[in-house]
Amino acid sequence: MKLQCEVEVVNRMLPSFGMKSRGKGARAVVSIGKHSDKSGQRSGVYMMICTAKDRTGSKYKLRDNIEKFFTWFVEEGKATVRLKEPAVDVCLSKADANSLKNFLSAARLADRGSDTSSLPLSTLTPVRARDVEQPKKKLSVMSKKDYPLTSNFPYSLEQLQVSYCKLSRVDMRMLSLKALRRLDLSNNHIKKLPATIGDLSCLSELVLHNNHLETFSEALCLSTLQRTLQVLDLSQNRLRSLPPKFCQLRELTNLKLDDNKLAGLPFRIGRLSKLRFLSAAHNQLAVLPADFFKLSLENLDLFGNPFVQPNPLDHTMQLAFPLPLQEIASRAVADLRIPYGPHLIPAHLCGDLDAAKTCECGRACVGFHVKTAVSMNLHQVSHTVVLVDDMGGTDAPVQQHFCSLSCYSEFLDSCLQRGLR
Repeated sequence: MKLQCEVEVVNRMLPSFGMKSRGKGARAVVSIGKHSDKSGQRSGVYMMICTAKDRTGSKYKLRDNIEKFFTWFVEEGKATVRLKEPAVDVCLSKADANSLKNFLSAARLADRGSDTSSLPLSTLTPVRARDVEQPKKKLSVMSKKDYPLTSNFPYSLEQLQVSYCKLSRVDMRMLSLKALRRLDLSNNHIKKLPATIGDLSCLSELVLHNNHLETFSEALCLSTLQRTLQVLDLSQNRLRSLPPKFCQLRELTNLKLDDNKLAGLPFRIGRLSKLRFLSAAHNQLAVLPADFFKLSLENLDLFGNPFVQPNPLDHTMQLAFPLPLQEIASRAVADLRIPYGPHLIPAHLCGDLDAAKTCECGRACVGFHVKTAVSMNLHQVSHTVVLVDDMGGTDAPVQQHFCSLSCYSEFLDSCLQRGLR
């Protein structure tokens, strides 16, 4: 039975000599097995600790030799085994919690002299150098010939870059790297992302620059990425839209959408309250969503989009007199913030409520409204603004919705009074 972890062996006699322990563990493989003496006779169950400096290992007898187990932090992968002879404490840390529990259970059995035949114990042997190497945290693969086909990625990776490898899909082996914080798959041929990327519970940075993505899965927006993802680079792909639930990724601070075919940004983009850097240059944006007013950015780049020239008199009207009962009820649910979900109302009504707009008067409108566009200086939402066009402009059109003709008329009156056209 073997356990990979960090180990510090502390001699309890050191303080009596006025000395202190080093206070730092070393990467090690700790084994419980049977030890053979010089005559080849097996002489009992021992614990062996092998490090990079001592691969042959130090052995400690276990039967009737454990004074105490300290397991307060076993769920964090930490424990201490106090031996009677020699008088040392074996401090274990950075271990897998389940593996550590199994290891300690085996040590208890060996200490009591219980039957250990049911345990997978073999003769203790020196370990290989790679078993005690410091776990690899970072890996870059920059060409197809270097891509690992027969071996797995190191389980301990926190940063992985795989670029210029002509990948057409995400390798499922990457999705088992539970410690992964940064995944860079830029400059490949990936067309679709698996929903299981959302199972990478530590992922804070996802770079997919220059691929062939045509969609971004709504399942990813509802995964654990909601709580972890801070940087997302989707630039130079083939995206035409982003899902309505995209703005559930509320931890985003940096979002890159340049050089796609986006006809619009998510209408709830204002919910990305932590977003500080947004670039969506060279897309097909004609107008910005009304929620854009709510952003508070440090840097904004919307250059090279075919923005329309806003005119408050140009509008799209979708109203009925009187309003249908469904619209009235939907507005009441949105205005009163009544909880809803597919377990309470039909799924298509949930979609309508998710897409509810807010009128200038503060009331909601769902399927019936008047829509127009107004001009906004982008410095209202960002400290630094890249020019919108070659003429040096920093204004862009923003959608505006009105719940009734009276609200739209009041808006037009105020525009005319200010001399706006």
